[in-house]
Amino acid sequence: MNPKQRHWLIFMGLLLALGVSILVLGCQSESRMDMADATPTYNLAQLEDEQPEFNAAGAKLWEQNCIRCHNIRTPSSLNDTQWKVVMHHMRVRAGLTVEEHESILRFLQSAN
Repeated sequence: MNPKQRHWLIFMGLLLALGVSILVLGCQSESRMDMADATPTYNLAQLEDEQPEFNAAGAKLWEQNCIRCHNIRTPSSLNDTQWKVVMHHMRVRAGLTVEEHESILRFLQSAN
């Protein structure tokens, strides 16, 4: 391989690396922006009217904690078992206490 070809390959490799970096950073910035502008996809007042065993404390904790990182689903979007798995994983990631975790889980499961 002559020096001209070697320089061309290095240049193309650097250009490719730059393009990938821009793409990755752009996607991260966009997802953070989406999270910041996230709006709940539910209405707490409506849920309170529809659910006789409405857990207001769990609903408030759910709203305060889950919306920080992503759009949250309506409580009826998953079944009780699925919410238990989700909450098991999110308890650690969101830094929830056992009481907060249980309260949110009771609220989510009450929709089913």
